[in-house]
Amino acid sequence: MATHSFSSLPYAIFTSHSQPSKRYLSLPLTSLYGNRLLLKPSTRFVIKHRSSVTTATVSLSLPTAKPDRAPTEKSPKWSSRSIKSFAMAELEARKLKYPNTGTEALLMGILVEGTSQAAKFLRANGITLFKVREETVNLLGKSDMYFFSPEHPPLTEQAQRALDWAVDEKLKSGESGEITTTYLLLGIWSEKESAGHKILATLGFDDQKAKELEKYLNEDIVMNYK
Repeated sequence: MATHSFSSLPYAIFTSHSQPSKRYLSLPLTSLYGNRLLLKPSTRFVIKHRSSVTTATVSLSLPTAKPDRAPTEKSPKWSSRSIKSFAMAELEARKLKYPNTGTEALLMGILVEGTSQAAKFLRANGITLFKVREETVNLLGKSDMYFFSPEHPPLTEQAQRALDWAVDEKLKSGESGEITTTYLLLGIWSEKESAGHKILATLGFDDQKAKELEKYLNEDIVMNYK
């Protein structure tokens, strides 16, 4: 007749932040052949946990179609909010399963980031992320449900020109400081035939509002979210 017994096996757990510690594992020992099976508690199991390191590269600039414009120490830099808005624009394009990042995605990116003067101005004028996304689908339609956007959907020509317009205008101003999301928003507005411009116009944005927005060109911080 088979004999059932229990034995405690010590084992050690190693982590990257602590010394090895002993614990005991209780195992039921069963003989399949009717004989007593004896197991000495000398067997050790060593479990090692290796911590993995994930690295990410954060760009301090945005794409340009002008190869002669090599970044230098004196070149204006994009603000952190502008860069985050661009990253959010790529994400919005992927959510909608679009193959490219267009001016409509740049517009949504500004609203998703949400803390800049440009985003505050849009919301104050009734232009919200929900409305922009809805108008985007109305204008451009829905993508094939089985289509998967690339990790970084490439910019459309109009979106690229909007980015370059922002840099050019910053250089023309002669002002020091960073290229804010206000420059980015006005760059979208400068592309008259783009989806972003058409969506803004549909939602009530016009040249008069663009002029009002210009006073925030060099301001990119809003301490409260409204």
